[in-house]
Amino acid sequence: MMKQCAICGKGSTMGGKRNLLRGKYNPTRPTRKYPNLQWTRLPGKEGRVKVCTRCLKTLSKQAV
Repeated sequence: MMKQCAICGKGSTMGGKRNLLRGKYNPTRPTRKYPNLQWTRLPGKEGRVKVCTRCLKTLSKQAV
C-alpha cells in the first residue's frame, strides 16, 4: 500500500541536512519524510480513504 493522499496525490519526499561539525561536514544519509495521512470517509464514496491533513481541512471547509 502506497503512502499517498487519495485526493491530491501528495507522497513521500527525500530530505536531509548537512551538519557542520568543527569545519567538516558530517555525511548523514538522506531520510524519507512521509505526509500526515488520516483515514476519512469521502462524501458520495463507499469506504474509507487516506487523505493528507491539508485536504482534510479543505474538505471540512467545503462541508460547512
